[in-house]
Amino acid sequence: MREYLLTLCITAAVTYLLTGPVRKFAIVAGAMPQIRARDVHREPTPRLGGIAMFFGLCAGLLVADHLRNLNAVFSDSNEPRALLSGAALIWLIGVLDDKFEIDALIKLGGQMIAAGVMVMQGLTILWLPIPGVGLVALTQWQGTLLTVALVVITINAVNFVDGLDGLAAGMVCIASAAFFLYAYRIWYSYGIEAAAPATLFASILMGMCLGFLPHNMHPARIFMGDSGSMLIGLVLAAGAISITGQIDPDAMNLFSGSERNTVHQTVPVYIPLLLPLTIIAVPAADLVLAIVRRTWRGQSPFAADRGHLHHRLLEVGHSHSRAVLIMYFWSALIAFGALAFSVNSASMWIVLGIAALSAVGLVLLLLPRFTPRAPRWAEHLVPPRYRRRRRVALAAEAQAAMASVGYEEPTSHEKAAQEREEGVREHRSPVTTGVSGVNGATAIGPRARFVEGRKAESSR
Repeated sequence: MREYLLTLCITAAVTYLLTGPVRKFAIVAGAMPQIRARDVHREPTPRLGGIAMFFGLCAGLLVADHLRNLNAVFSDSNEPRALLSGAALIWLIGVLDDKFEIDALIKLGGQMIAAGVMVMQGLTILWLPIPGVGLVALTQWQGTLLTVALVVITINAVNFVDGLDGLAAGMVCIASAAFFLYAYRIWYSYGIEAAAPATLFASILMGMCLGFLPHNMHPARIFMGDSGSMLIGLVLAAGAISITGQIDPDAMNLFSGSERNTVHQTVPVYIPLLLPLTIIAVPAADLVLAIVRRTWRGQSPFAADRGHLHHRLLEVGHSHSRAVLIMYFWSALIAFGALAFSVNSASMWIVLGIAALSAVGLVLLLLPRFTPRAPRWAEHLVPPRYRRRRRVALAAEAQAAMASVGYEEPTSHEKAAQEREEGVREHRSPVTTGVSGVNGATAIGPRARFVEGRKAESSR
């Protein structure tokens, strides 16, 4: 465990320290697209954050290769080299896309090639434990197709959810934490060395996300771009592939005792079929809904829009930070709920706890739809915005202040004219920016004033 934590810390430190210089490089290189209609940020922000994340990945693998216990992962398995080869290819494609905006079909082809490179070097699904059937061996073509499909789905699911500051990095960090605990339990409790590569991949992925998050939290100073989102999606898929179809269930000695006990004991064998889906459940749901929504409208599945889950949360009335935290909550609930069920599938308390937390999550989702008011006896215990007297007093003070300066409420015609003017300003193209003043780049030049991009407004 100490060596895994050391690898995590080194990866996070390298990613964090390199993100600042990478940000300046992205500004100089012009990797700052103009504000698009679907964007929620208000100023052009540099991308290419995936460069720092990739070098963090390389540093983590290099450190692990020189540690006494983790060195066996590199000597006994070719999976780390397969991961590095596929990651380098997908990262290069992402960097080119961040700079030159390459076609979506070209990116899809690059994702499939990167998955194929990993398959050629041994990182593939060999068999599947099917409930009620047993261990099913896959042919070479079946394993290849299943591996490529899992990689492509995971990469695009993470890429689709990367729409708010800190959202993709935080959700993948939560998913990788749950996956690390699961893989470490398989490796340590059952003594199965085949789970060591997946445990290493999960620890490195956590370090990449934790090192990048301080620069990417709202308001973000840099975006990871496709070079980062596709990279962490591939690493997440590689860990799932490594542990899903390469661990022999017979090595766990679970098939003993009564039939009922065997069913409960073999849950850890079948969880790999579900855990890769649960850790990307929210991004995968967003991906499926986006494809259905766009094809229903007669658009291309790759056509960008503002209908993603995080956009919906903003339209409901959640703030940027609250929308991100809600997505974090649901990701953690699904991932750690599946993890807890794999540890003790017979416990009813786990099911009840997941149900209770799901109810809490639904309340949080609907919170902007109503404005709670605390009773008078508890007003001093809640924030001022929930106090009746405070809100009434503030409204009276605001009316008095407007009356003192001779402010008059605009007529309906004036309001309509203002709305038309705001609509024209909203659809106006943003100002093309140079190097200085981007997102508060004090090291480059003074902060410039840009026309605000289109932003999801609150319904309140």
